Amino acid sequence: MPDNTTTLERATGPVTWSQARDWASVVSLAAGAMTVLAGLAIVAVAGSLPLWVQFLPLLVSVLVLGLPHGAVDHLVLPRARDEPVTRRSLAAIGLLYLTVGGAYAVVWVFAPATAFVLFILLTLFHWGQGDVYAMIELIGVDYLQGRGSRSLTILVRGGLPMIVPLIAFPEQYALVAETLVGLFDPAAATALEPAFQPGVRLAVGLGFALAIVAALGRGLAHSGVSAPWLIDAGETLGLVALFAFVPPILAIGLYFCLWHSLRHILRTMLIDDRAVAALSRGAVGNASRRFIRDAAPLTGGAIVVLATIALLVPQTPATVPQVAGLYLVTIAVLTAPHVVVVSLLDREQRFWSPETA
Repeated sequence: MPDNTTTLERATGPVTWSQARDWASVVSLAAGAMTVLAGLAIVAVAGSLPLWVQFLPLLVSVLVLGLPHGAVDHLVLPRARDEPVTRRSLAAIGLLYLTVGGAYAVVWVFAPATAFVLFILLTLFHWGQGDVYAMIELIGVDYLQGRGSRSLTILVRGGLPMIVPLIAFPEQYALVAETLVGLFDPAAATALEPAFQPGVRLAVGLGFALAIVAALGRGLAHSGVSAPWLIDAGETLGLVALFAFVPPILAIGLYFCLWHSLRHILRTMLIDDRAVAALSRGAVGNASRRFIRDAAPLTGGAIVVLATIALLVPQTPATVPQVAGLYLVTIAVLTAPHVVVVSLLDREQRFWSPETA
């Protein structure tokens, strides 16, 4: 188990932090179940939905959970290191976002098809990375002890929202790809067509199915039919159902808000001593308001980035899918430096330390 204790736990003992962690665990599991059940229920009751309706959860994420979940990047590393937030640390994060995000924005402008593929791979890694943390810290999985098992879990958990829709909904997947790439160069989208061919999708699907079986089988062999393994299997199969039966635009919108973003927000709260203290005494509103206050400035900054990218695209967004596509490009540009920050946080909390190899 990595050493991911907060300053408060180190200073006053584990009880207060454990109370906050237990609350975060319940919330993450409940929200995860709600994500899957809500998606399946919407499709079961409403059947097919207009495309603009499917985009609504994604558009809501501009202000609710989605963009804000990465808007405290300037605070997480100082808090994890028990250091003050200084002008130097703020400048370092600003420089990171400017260089890494800026370089990736240039790729979107000049090679949008390549940028889209990178977005899929980056998101797969990052969403899997987030679930590895949640499984270890919030669910209590004890069989992800080595880098190999954690890497496999990243592939499986991150691949569920990225790979399953490719198999189940190739037309919608292609529509999203064409919309994002088409904002910069409509003709460049043809380079992505081979990925949607039946043979390619079959090979990817079979390989990914084997990865799922390997990950769950490895956990079962290590811990048997334990509560953590049942939760792991339930979440994995639940996400398979979500992305296999719910149109991917709607499914991704629900997942991004209620699964990935919420779990990362809970993680940031658990390294904030004041939030931990509030959660441990049941003052959830105080902890939430603290996060909102911390995230507000850079959420506003992210909206400025969105407006800036809107000025750069040759094709002015005129439809809901195009506006949502512009937002996804913005998320992509912001995700690149955000992944660097989260990877550094993983390192601080020793999720990839030699003793877990």
